[in-house]
Amino acid sequence: MKRTVVLPDLQCPYEDSHLVNNLAIFIKAFRPDAVCTIGDEIDLPQISRWTENTPGWYEQTLASDRDHTVEVLWKLTEHVKEAHMIRSNHTDRLYNVIMKKIPAFLSLPELKFEKFLKLDELGIAFHKEPFHIAKGWIAIHGDLGALNPNPGMSALNQARRHGLNVIMGHTHRAGQSAYSEASNGRLGRVLRGVEVGHAMALKSAKYVSTPNWQQAFAIVTEHNKNVQVDLIYIEKDGTFLVHGRRYGRPR
Repeated sequence: MKRTVVLPDLQCPYEDSHLVNNLAIFIKAFRPDAVCTIGDEIDLPQISRWTENTPGWYEQTLASDRDHTVEVLWKLTEHVKEAHMIRSNHTDRLYNVIMKKIPAFLSLPELKFEKFLKLDELGIAFHKEPFHIAKGWIAIHGDLGALNPNPGMSALNQARRHGLNVIMGHTHRAGQSAYSEASNGRLGRVLRGVEVGHAMALKSAKYVSTPNWQQAFAIVTEHNKNVQVDLIYIEKDGTFLVHGRRYGRPR
C-alpha cells in the first residue's frame, strides 16, 4: 500500500502559515510514503505580466520570497522519502519573463526553475508533464483547460479529456465529481475528478473580493489495483479530520 499526500496551491509568500504548520505536523505524524505539491508553490508577483510597468515590477523581494518558499517546502517534505512537484502557471512565470525579456539567459542553468527553487537540494522531483500519481490517476495543475465554477467539475472535464482520473489544483476549489459510461445495464469506464483547494491566507488574495474557494488537501491510497482518494477539508480554525482523528492546532 502506498499513501501520497497531495498539497494544494500555496502561493508563497501568501500562504496560510498556520495551516502550513498544521500540515507539516500532520505529515510527520501520518508518515505518508510521498508528498506531492500540485503547483503554484510560489506566487512570483514581481515578474507577473499583471505587475509589469507598475511599482511591483521594481520590488526587490524575489530572493526573499524564493528563500521563504524553500523553507516552506522543506518543512512539508522533510519527513517523507519521496516528494513531487507539478508545473503550474505561476511557476512558469520565471521562464516566461526570461523568454520575453532576456532569452539569452535561458542558457544559464541557475535560472532553470528547478535550480532557482533548489529542488535538487530538497529532493523534490519536478514534473513538467502530467504525473502518474497512482494507477489510473494523473496529477496536473489544471491551468491548461477550461474552468467550471463548481468544485470538482474542472477536474472532471480534464479527466474526460485525458481519459484518466485527474487530481488537480489551480481553481482553489475543493470538490470531486465522477462520470460513468454505461449502456444497456452494463457499466463501462468511470472517470473521477478531484480538486484539492488551496492553502493561501485569504486576506492576502487582494486581487479577488468574493472568492468561491475552499481550503483542503487530499490523500491518495493505492493498494494493489485499487485507488482511494480522500479529500480532506480544512475547518475555519485550521484543524482537520483524517480517519477519525483531529489534527492541527486551532487558530
